[in-house]
Amino acid sequence: MLWLTGLSLLPLLLQAAEYRPLPPAPRAGLTQDWLIHDEDRNRLVLYLSDYHPPAHAYYQWLSIRPAKPLLIRFTAREKLSLFIDNRLVFTARTPATYTLDLARLLPPGSVAGPHLLCVWEPDASPNLASFVNAVPAEPTQAGKSSALPLDAQPRPRGHQGQNVFVGFLLLIGLCYGGLRATYQPGFTRIYQLEGLWGKGSAEQDFLIKPTLTWLNLVLVLLFALSFALLLVAIHTNIQSIVILRRLFDVAESAIVVRVLLYTALVAGFVLGKYLFLELMGYIFDVTDLVTIQYREFIRTILFMGLFLPAVMLLYLGLNQRLPETVLWVSNGVVSLLLIGTVLRVGRTLHHKTSLLNLHLFSYLCATEVIPLIVLLKLIVFTY
Repeated sequence: MLWLTGLSLLPLLLQAAEYRPLPPAPRAGLTQDWLIHDEDRNRLVLYLSDYHPPAHAYYQWLSIRPAKPLLIRFTAREKLSLFIDNRLVFTARTPATYTLDLARLLPPGSVAGPHLLCVWEPDASPNLASFVNAVPAEPTQAGKSSALPLDAQPRPRGHQGQNVFVGFLLLIGLCYGGLRATYQPGFTRIYQLEGLWGKGSAEQDFLIKPTLTWLNLVLVLLFALSFALLLVAIHTNIQSIVILRRLFDVAESAIVVRVLLYTALVAGFVLGKYLFLELMGYIFDVTDLVTIQYREFIRTILFMGLFLPAVMLLYLGLNQRLPETVLWVSNGVVSLLLIGTVLRVGRTLHHKTSLLNLHLFSYLCATEVIPLIVLLKLIVFTY
């Protein structure tokens, strides 16, 4: 009898022991704990970057009161959208950094309590690391401003790829040091400050010797790696370029893969420019200028590339406190690299043959000025 009674009560005991998810706890601000939609079970589950693949939509429960501001700041590509309780409240028209008050975006008549925030991007995975709480200033009784309590504004975590960037910077430093100790004469011919705008013997020696040596190839790869780190860390919005996204659809969380991909693209651009110059030299009938132009191009970008790791160190040290300053410095260094290369190449060609000739000036515009404008648009002005 006891055995039969236990069997009859077993379904009730199992039902009582069944796991039931608790309702979401109210939160005063954003956290780094995001949710994704599980289609199989039709529920929201905690997103684990090391377990789940990147998604297009991420969710988070927030406690929002219409009368109390709740500011968030984030970096968005074009067409990134925000939903509150499955209602569209914001769409990014241009790539930029936005600051929004979620309380003002609530539909009319909304009540205070938990609301579901959704971040959705149609063509890529949103940059979740950029979503942080913005601290508003509130007037006090003495007429001064004070920030919200620290418990309501948790400190944002560091960049998710910080360890990757530090590792690549150490690799770049070791490679530069090893090359300088092993190939000191060739290294000095390139990285000589007094000969950059002069007519020293080292400059003329570099323009006479072959360009594609093993030393120059390794230095081009180091330059490409330094430039790729800058693109992935700071100029992240180049991923919104439609052609680049369609040809190389790499997840945003795969930082190492993106760094290696951009390294290959930059190195391919530098090495492939020789074929472009050969083609344009044949069209303009100035093939005798191609070799010296390409050698000066290689020498200038390799010298300017020494400043790129310094910008990365500035990013790792000050990006959390002074992001706008780091952005301006990065844009300035990249602009100086591109514009300085064009000016240096034009000066060298002018010493070879006068560019006052309209035919040669058109050749310089086709091979240097127009690519400069395109690169400035893609890397500097887009961001």
